[in-house]
Amino acid sequence: MTARNPGFSTLAVHAGAQPDAATGARATPIYQTTSFVFNDADHAAALFGLQAFGNIYTRIMNPTQAVLEERVAALEGGTAALAVASGHAAQMIVFHTIMRPGENFIAARRLYGGSINQFGHSFQSFDWHVRWADPEDPASFESQIDDKTKAIFIESLANPGGTFVDIAAIADIAHRHGLPLIVDNTMATPYLVRPFEHGADVVVHSLTKFMGGHGNSMGGVIVDGGTFDWSASGKYPFLSEPRPEYGGVVLHSTFGNFAFAIACRVLGLRDLGPAISPFNAFLLLTGIETLPLRMQRHCDNALAVARWLKANDKISWVNYSGLESDANHALQQKYAPRGGGAVFTFGLKGGYEAGKRFVEGLQMFSHLANIGDTRSLVIHPASTTHRQLAEEQQVAAGAGPDVVRLSVGIEDVADIIADLEQALAKS
Repeated sequence: MTARNPGFSTLAVHAGAQPDAATGARATPIYQTTSFVFNDADHAAALFGLQAFGNIYTRIMNPTQAVLEERVAALEGGTAALAVASGHAAQMIVFHTIMRPGENFIAARRLYGGSINQFGHSFQSFDWHVRWADPEDPASFESQIDDKTKAIFIESLANPGGTFVDIAAIADIAHRHGLPLIVDNTMATPYLVRPFEHGADVVVHSLTKFMGGHGNSMGGVIVDGGTFDWSASGKYPFLSEPRPEYGGVVLHSTFGNFAFAIACRVLGLRDLGPAISPFNAFLLLTGIETLPLRMQRHCDNALAVARWLKANDKISWVNYSGLESDANHALQQKYAPRGGGAVFTFGLKGGYEAGKRFVEGLQMFSHLANIGDTRSLVIHPASTTHRQLAEEQQVAAGAGPDVVRLSVGIEDVADIIADLEQALAKS
């Protein structure tokens, strides 16, 4: 890298990577090994005591993984990152680092259905409690904060509805109360939105989606913004108090603006174990190289499709923030002027049954539970990803009975629209 600040596309290709020192290989190698040889006993002791950086065991870190982490941190503008096995694993590690039994966090109710389930059900096993707020009403977050609240969680671009959230307004509320704002940036990616620039403290991703972009590998990541004072309130003892397993090291005072990423690695990933495989890290790195090219094509195609659907008399409504008539358009212009993303929802006249018939009639679109692929994808959330929710919860999450979600791919847009047209004719 040169002395000048490189642009986003350059970082997507080069950040974190150098030719392999041993072989000269230009692509980052897949270090398919479980463990690493120590120089001597003192070197081993320094690694285990957090007195030196280096590789010990692939469950904790790996050289392929390290390049992925540095690249995502650079793209997001963070100080450090930790890659893990999935987006759900990233969320689990984040909350394990900040929560204690009996405590709560506040989350936007418009989230990926799996996150709603994780927060509302699985986290109860740890005695962690979620309180739901309306992302369109920042005051609904503030009204629920009490002395046991540890964080606020939102998506920058909400799944499945594809609506942008006012990150800065919610960040102001979080910081007034000494709380970190955690932002899931999966749907937008840093190409469209960089949450740290708007007040976020921690960013998470499912790398499985747009960052990897090819539907072939699982991964998640936690990015540390380096801005939150984890020692100010005494509410985050994992970071502000001596850690007995590391000889009394205080992580925040020792590691400063990347202490949260370190804590997630050496206290969460080390013991809970959701490690990313070196092979998946390699595939995700390869995908990220084309992220800016893919995301712009996704956005351009999605806007054309949304305009076509809005003009179709079989469609009752279209919810895409890139449309000038959309209620969310002003926030899209504020946070993501490059485009409204690739994922949005619309309602079919005929409701639940029409939605099912429509997705079954598509030919080029793939009917599956994923987003962010190069291929165009479709799902009927009420019968799949959000089916575990009651109908009122589905509606609140933007996944009511008539909702169809599209993840618009990078194919020729004329072919995408032709497939939609023939499926609508059948439904």
